[in-house]
Amino acid sequence: MLTLGEFFQDLTNPMLTFLPKALLVAAMSAIICGVIGTHVVLRGMVFVGHSVAHAVFPGLAVAFVLQGSLVLGGMVAGVVTAICVAIVAQNRRLKEDSIIGIFFVASFALGIVIISTAPGYSGSLQSFLFGSITGIPDSDVYVVAIAGLAMLGAAFALHKELVAVSLDREMARSAGLPVLALDVALYVMVAIAVVVSVQVIGNVLVVALLVVPPATARLLTDRLGAMMVLAPAIGASCAFVGLYLSWAIDLPTGGSIVLLSTAVFLLTWVLAPRHGLLGKLRAGSARTGQVGAAHQEPADAKV
Repeated sequence: MLTLGEFFQDLTNPMLTFLPKALLVAAMSAIICGVIGTHVVLRGMVFVGHSVAHAVFPGLAVAFVLQGSLVLGGMVAGVVTAICVAIVAQNRRLKEDSIIGIFFVASFALGIVIISTAPGYSGSLQSFLFGSITGIPDSDVYVVAIAGLAMLGAAFALHKELVAVSLDREMARSAGLPVLALDVALYVMVAIAVVVSVQVIGNVLVVALLVVPPATARLLTDRLGAMMVLAPAIGASCAFVGLYLSWAIDLPTGGSIVLLSTAVFLLTWVLAPRHGLLGKLRAGSARTGQVGAAHQEPADAKV
């Protein structure tokens, strides 16, 4: 098995320029998904994140057929679909999850039809579904970096408003906040976060980067600011170790990152000081001891 020192040597090897590029894109994707995923977890939008991964597929397919940028193609498709969902979902006759299901499943089907027209589509379809991190072109690295910085800036600029809508939509609307515009903004940010991560772990697994690190951070802190720092850190660490393991023992990169993230989540679920399983058991035992001592004191006083 390749040692960690040898892995760092490979990162600086001029013959393996794709490896540091893959690590850079994986880290950027993890940071972007960690920040945006915090809002996804707080609002219970996991289904939305999963569906957006389907929505970007026709854009990826069109970009592949036209030999264009996959990231730009996916962004256009994801943003258009997200805006359509946010607008149509304002009709409260149908629940939001119904609208999301209709639009995003139709988008995924459209992507499959489009990409099936390309020669050798079976191999390209597999790379879309499960990722192809070592084949990312330089142009996509720049697009990911620019889009990521712009989106993180927008997320921090709208932070208070997004949190207000997440906590109480009706209260936010009565306070004069543009709830529809904020919904559209969040859907668009989720779409972009998904797109920049598709080539890292694939269309099928991309929701893991968006949900698992923020959910792990949620178990470690009660403060939203700390959660938005911890989630990208956890995601980037898992991306680094997952890429190392995939390179060292020849495992799929996307699967390695997702399994490692899940393992970290499960360990945190058990060991987290306050919100983990053991922490809650200790807190319950302490409360039981305090109640027992309180009942014992009057008896001692009588004696």
